[in-house]
Amino acid sequence: MAPRIETKCVQAGYTPKNGEPRQIPIIQSTTFKYATSEDMGKLFDLEAEGYFYSRLQNPTNDLVAAKIASLEGGTAGMLTSSGMAANFFALFNLCSAGDHVVSSSSIYGGTFNLLSVTMARMGIQTTFVDPDATREELDAAFRPNTKCVFGETIANPALTVLDIELFSQAAHDHGVPLIIDNTFATPVNCRPGEWGADIVPHSTTKYMDGHGAALGGAIVDMGRFDWMAHADKYPGLCTPDESYHGIVYAERFGNGGAFITKCTAQLMRDFGSAQSPQSAFILNLGLESLHVRMPRHCENGLAVAEFLNAHPKIARVSYPSLPGDKYYPMAQKYLPNGSCGVVSFELKGGRAAAERFMKALKLAAIETHVADARTCCLCPAASTHRQMTDEQLAAAGVPAGMVRMSCGLESKIDLIEDIAQALEQA
Repeated sequence: MAPRIETKCVQAGYTPKNGEPRQIPIIQSTTFKYATSEDMGKLFDLEAEGYFYSRLQNPTNDLVAAKIASLEGGTAGMLTSSGMAANFFALFNLCSAGDHVVSSSSIYGGTFNLLSVTMARMGIQTTFVDPDATREELDAAFRPNTKCVFGETIANPALTVLDIELFSQAAHDHGVPLIIDNTFATPVNCRPGEWGADIVPHSTTKYMDGHGAALGGAIVDMGRFDWMAHADKYPGLCTPDESYHGIVYAERFGNGGAFITKCTAQLMRDFGSAQSPQSAFILNLGLESLHVRMPRHCENGLAVAEFLNAHPKIARVSYPSLPGDKYYPMAQKYLPNGSCGVVSFELKGGRAAAERFMKALKLAAIETHVADARTCCLCPAASTHRQMTDEQLAAAGVPAGMVRMSCGLESKIDLIEDIAQALEQA
């Protein structure tokens, strides 16, 4: 019988043998010793398992990545230095200059900038579509050179809930994989692979760590996309890699291992966005309680959303688990056990009122962070999304007066009392 998600949070990824450490060991070493050059050569040729340099792989990191892959139901996983690195690697592992991406417009501002500015400078173009797009509108966004579709389970900070199944069907009908960032939901509340997603990146800095202690990212491959069936689209996976001894990743490692192996052997090798073993150890401590913390985050988020929704100074509340929310039906489909602890809301007084409100808060800190044990908030238009134009902000569902509040693990009564007093001063 397969273990349930709660058990996986605690025990997946690492099973100590007789006399071995009960906790995942921190292998804080850059390099690994071998008796002969031939032994090490087999590692460089990907003919043997093992480690030679922690920029590419590290035992601690691999154990934690294996846990996250198990939580998502995937076949392979890897850790990166941040969630942004995870998203970039997931996209760039499939795309080259001259290629095209279809993406939901309602995504994290940093990822929007990655696609619209930085990757555009690399010759990779993106068509942004409304997260509520119809199948016809989705189909119209594809081009012959489209290599993947990207979205977020729960968008940060607009809190739109993506119709993963619809986006998956469109992607697969056009012969490309679907990449779904599952940071806000976590695999405790949604496993996008069960709805057709192929690649699932995370910012592990958020709920997975859960304590604001360590930056990190992860990528999980569901192992189902048939790369060789679309070999013309993915030469990097389906033709010899001359930078790595002529290996054909899809042939050597199959659908279950090709994507992550290529991502490690090429991108981690060349960009070096590796997570430290110490950070991976801290991340694993967070994962062990993820299934306990997420219900409390959701309980507090819903309580705060209900209070704000009834307050006369609030113009609009976005929280997908709130009855009456635009995305409530979608949340019931994909997130029946709860969405997240993040609530977005707009004050009637606009940005000035939002700033007065946040300044008056006593429990909630103003931070460029979410998904922490401690409640925090910010005004996205003035911080995480400040590089976006008013038109882009509108498309992303982020009005200038929006406050994004990440409800922590405190008493929901205390949080509501703090919000109430701050609204009096707004």
